[in-house]
Amino acid sequence: MQKGKSAGKGDCAEREKYAGKGDCAEREKSAGRTMQNRRDMKGMSEVLRRAREYEAEAGRRVPEETRPSFHVTPTVGWMNDPNGFSLYQGEYHLFYQYYPYDVQRGPMHWGHCKTKDFVCWERLPCAIAPDTAFDGGGCFSGSAVEADGKHLLMYTSVMEDRLPDGSMRLIQNQSIAEGDGINYEKLPENPVITWEMLPEGCSWKDFRDPKIWKEQGQFYAVMGNRKLDGGNEGLLFLFSSEDAKNWKLEKLLDRGGGEWGGMWECPDFFALEKAQVLVVSPQFMKEKELEFREGSNSVYFVGFYDREKLEFARDKAYPLDYGMDFYAPQTMEAEDGRRILIGWMQNYENNLLPEGMLWTGMMTIPRELSLVGKRLRQLPVRELENYRRNKTDYTEICVSDVDGRISLDGIKGRSLDLNVEIQGGEYEEFTVWLACGEGCETALIYRKKEGIFTLDRSKSGMKNDQEPCRSMSVSEGAEVIDKLNMRILMDKVSLEVFVNDGMRVMSSLLYTPLAADKISFSARGRAVFSVEKYDL
Repeated sequence: MQKGKSAGKGDCAEREKYAGKGDCAEREKSAGRTMQNRRDMKGMSEVLRRAREYEAEAGRRVPEETRPSFHVTPTVGWMNDPNGFSLYQGEYHLFYQYYPYDVQRGPMHWGHCKTKDFVCWERLPCAIAPDTAFDGGGCFSGSAVEADGKHLLMYTSVMEDRLPDGSMRLIQNQSIAEGDGINYEKLPENPVITWEMLPEGCSWKDFRDPKIWKEQGQFYAVMGNRKLDGGNEGLLFLFSSEDAKNWKLEKLLDRGGGEWGGMWECPDFFALEKAQVLVVSPQFMKEKELEFREGSNSVYFVGFYDREKLEFARDKAYPLDYGMDFYAPQTMEAEDGRRILIGWMQNYENNLLPEGMLWTGMMTIPRELSLVGKRLRQLPVRELENYRRNKTDYTEICVSDVDGRISLDGIKGRSLDLNVEIQGGEYEEFTVWLACGEGCETALIYRKKEGIFTLDRSKSGMKNDQEPCRSMSVSEGAEVIDKLNMRILMDKVSLEVFVNDGMRVMSSLLYTPLAADKISFSARGRAVFSVEKYDL
């Protein structure tokens, strides 16, 4: 959960009707009151009640045709990091960083939805809001776990703190709310983990994004931090508790060593097959060839976790996604044992928003994770296949310089599941052209000799796009890969490409007019390929 973005003006009169006369004024009111004496007669805080009323009313004004068909979007307003991705009483819940009153960031709430199959999502009322003295500055990112029949949400609570000289600062602690899948009560013990529990020299303003889990009757949580002096190194601390209320610091579980960004946001730590995986989203990273971009990234390490000594030994770092729009992923274990990942399909450095939209931010398609050596394979959840229809397929199609671009009957659309396999041929470059029309197009390009795959949306019609193109290597060494497969998911305004059976992934927004739905293929040289397409 990054800080420092302005809330924007938006519809001020409408916002103030529900949010009160300015968010700062509301925070000042909350600073001197407890959760209990701010409850209305139904047991709900005024701030939360207003948020629920506003999203119910404003959400009805959002045209459904502007929304993706099978991706999570906010009811209205701003969405970022996925939060609380968890199984509770047989259903999968997803929360998210949320500011319903504007399409720019504001004091963070938790939006809420649930699903039974990771594809069809039911919108639920806003779960928690910044309505107490300990979280009046925002309910930042966190996670969730089911325990003793209750749904526990653990989140970063941002509060104002007065210094001896009378000045104010915002500090970050960790708090818990428990509920029944719809309504949540914040614990009177909050905050349950405070920045004072950290070793000397650690930051009080960058201590956030707890990932909670339960193992052998014990609760554990990891969360990100950095040095107070702003040193360029992410830190990851491990805490434990027997009751989720009283916590103790176990140890510094890992650190970036100055190489992997200056702050580790949104950590996740889980077992997968016979290994342990650590996922972090580092800020302030330096560009590293084609692997990592300048700024914010999402990185994973595969290694071994000694549960007795609470020690993690890891291998090298890899990016989770090579696209332009991916950050802050979170995972959960499904009922059948699958590890499922979902991420925020947007980024802070390149915040794109078409005029007139009443919502911004969406999630990736949930992905199943597995290991191939030390690398993660990511594939769309298998449940998506239940929504396929109108199959169209072609085999052994030839395209060459002489043909120019070729189109195939029935291969078009903006909500689709498209499989393209390059089967071989004497070619230098193969291109899939997507979302073509209205003067726009987006290209997926494979250059065989270099083993480089590129997503180029520079002609997609998106204004002020500061990162219109990214490339990745699809080979592990010097070997030339002649055959290559790509699974392409398009959902109106999004594009996710799974290359070579999910060993590489690129996720990007695509705000091209929806009438631009043509697809074509071209090659330099002569390429042989097959296509299988489904509408979704």
